[in-house]
Amino acid sequence: MLSFPRWRVWLCLAAVLLGLVFTAPNVLPSDVLSQVPAWAPHQKLNLGLDLQGGSYLLLEVDTDALKTERLTNLVEDVRKTLADQQVAFTELTQANGVVHVRITDPGQVQNAQQQLQKLGQPMATGGRDVAVTTGADQSLQLKIADQALVADASKAVDQSIEIIRRRIDALGTREPSIVRQGVNRIVVEAPGESDPERLKSVIGQTAKLTFQMVDDSVPVQEAVAGRVPPDSELLPDQDAGPNGPPILVKRRPLVSGEMLTSAAQSFDQYNRPAISFRFNGVGAQRFAEATSQNVGKRFAIVLDNKVLSAPNILEPITGGSGEITGSFTLEQASNLALMLRSGALPAPLKIVEQRTVGAELGADSVRAGALAGIIAIVLIAVFMILAYGFVFGGISVVGLLMNMAMILGTMSMIGATLTLPGIAGLILTVAMAVDANVLIFERIRDEERAGRKPALAIDTGFSRATVSILDANITTLIAALILFQFGAGPVRGFAWTLSIGVLTSVFSALFITRMLVVWWYRSIRNKRLPI
Repeated sequence: MLSFPRWRVWLCLAAVLLGLVFTAPNVLPSDVLSQVPAWAPHQKLNLGLDLQGGSYLLLEVDTDALKTERLTNLVEDVRKTLADQQVAFTELTQANGVVHVRITDPGQVQNAQQQLQKLGQPMATGGRDVAVTTGADQSLQLKIADQALVADASKAVDQSIEIIRRRIDALGTREPSIVRQGVNRIVVEAPGESDPERLKSVIGQTAKLTFQMVDDSVPVQEAVAGRVPPDSELLPDQDAGPNGPPILVKRRPLVSGEMLTSAAQSFDQYNRPAISFRFNGVGAQRFAEATSQNVGKRFAIVLDNKVLSAPNILEPITGGSGEITGSFTLEQASNLALMLRSGALPAPLKIVEQRTVGAELGADSVRAGALAGIIAIVLIAVFMILAYGFVFGGISVVGLLMNMAMILGTMSMIGATLTLPGIAGLILTVAMAVDANVLIFERIRDEERAGRKPALAIDTGFSRATVSILDANITTLIAALILFQFGAGPVRGFAWTLSIGVLTSVFSALFITRMLVVWWYRSIRNKRLPI
């Protein structure tokens, strides 16, 4: 009648043992932990920003700049398409999100419209993302669909999150939290990174690298005076300084940084910091073709609309690799190589808010949270012993401690991050675990009052309380999962701890507590339960 299968015993013992083993690294001193064999767990709980200290940044993706860039690219695509089709045109401009172009020959308007319609890409909702319409005086207007711009902005935020993650991971920061907030904002929490300026310098730079031909068709002085060719642009020269002359370069790049497969900090022939790079197959081929066709001319290496260097092409570069030189410090070259390896941000980032949490404040939070947890456990233990006696109250306390070990062990094993709200979730879980024991013990009391023998009262009490325990905890687990899915930062930390705690609490109440009660009863076999 009152039984507990052997497989359940081994399951309980294994769960508790694993919980203790994986919890141990969190309480052992560092010198003792260093002597533990390599095969044993060494993973500690990862502390969040509020417990460890670190940097907090709220970033905003500049979607307006993304829209401007796409319109600029559309203008260049129109120019190239019409030139390739030998269609004469004038007045190629863009204003208020619309690109305007006037076709010189009236007989070529229809052909031009057909060719420009090919610039648009099909959308999932139907139609193309670029609409071409005719206007007065042989003019054509090209407008990017609003749905396409919204999709571009959403994709840019997702890409920015992944690129920021790669950059922060390269810094060695453990367990950074990088989550989307709203439509175009990103929250970055980097525990252990106490210098937000360094963090901003690494993740805030767009790092858009392009290789563009230098335009020598017009003297720089004339370009500065306003006579810039329509397919070229003036860019500042990093080596010339803020007051130095700019460089006139072609707008359309030969190769972009997206085609890089590697980038590393190195030194040039004069032992100055530099960045060595290598292209993928497509990039190497394009670079080889461009340098073969432009021997004797200059090409510019451009980073975020600033010319790093503009060397002469002495011979075709066919190896697919090269070197970027400039007035870099060692740290600048290392950071730039890191950013090039991580990829360019699709749009600039604005710093909306930044905060720094000191390590001392984090340590104070850890101590306060630990003290609150200890006080909660002690008060709950006193209540349970007073309410249900030393036997059943003591069993609930032992089950509670084993439950805590399983929670901390599970979090350590899977590398979860503990935050200050997570500690609150941990304390709440302790109370919920005891609530399950209260349901069981009260049910056992009711069964004994009804005249059932102790063994039958225990068995029936656990069986009938199981449904109530599962109902209560499943609804709590659903709420925790919703918080984890839609929450961010501290809310996720709370939901994460609560979810693990709900699962271990149910296991502790229905398995461990029952095992301890069965063991006690089999060894004593009282005719009346001390509850």
